[in-house]
Amino acid sequence: MKISLLAAALALTAPVALAHGPARHATGTHDGGIAASPAKAVRADFDIVHAKVSVKDRVATFHMAVSGSAGASRPAKTGALAGSRVFSYVWPVSLDPHAVGFERGAGTLALAVTAHPDFDDTPLFDENGDGRHDNDGDLWHSHWVVLKPTPACGDGALGVVDIPPGTTPRLPKTWPGLPLLIDSPGWDPTLAGDTVEVRVPFDAGIGLDDLRYDGVTAGLRVNASVHAPLLCVSDVFKVASGDLSLPGRITH
Repeated sequence: MKISLLAAALALTAPVALAHGPARHATGTHDGGIAASPAKAVRADFDIVHAKVSVKDRVATFHMAVSGSAGASRPAKTGALAGSRVFSYVWPVSLDPHAVGFERGAGTLALAVTAHPDFDDTPLFDENGDGRHDNDGDLWHSHWVVLKPTPACGDGALGVVDIPPGTTPRLPKTWPGLPLLIDSPGWDPTLAGDTVEVRVPFDAGIGLDDLRYDGVTAGLRVNASVHAPLLCVSDVFKVASGDLSLPGRITH
């Protein structure tokens, strides 16, 4: 999928610069990556001021800084899956989805840190430590998702790619069983102060040196009919680059 299609779907402008030196923001300095100016129109905990991916010893650190407190807001609980909301910090990347277990060319791969109080999509993990694996979707957790422009989600809107009934696409071992191209690998995100970070290990042989990335904060919504499309991007809060051009380059 061409990035120009994604840019159209996420049409949003914001002052941005590719940071070659230190990027200053509310609480400190971040070197390299994508620096964006604070935007008063965006709620502070989703107002991206810096996005970066760095790699050391086959482990990639996905980093995002905002002008407020990262993770301060989560969706209100509705009591039902249908129509429920998801808040997310997202890093779209140029890596083919095949690299993490999906079919080649399935869409645009993105790492997402999400919270959603009305359902749990990490059945292998007990994030709140209460002995249950089905009641902690409201805690921030990580996913790989595959995105495509999805007309049924709205004009120019994106959706997480559905798995049509009766099909058996290639899926990661930690796929959570939902009819979506989504993975629940269990990497714990760290949200502290104004920063969100996730450390992601990659297998040898996956080329990361040429990886390009961007940063996005967004709200998603489960379809009111809980039917295809199941999960749509309903609100884009901010795009680090302003146009989803994936200008970020890996640093070591």
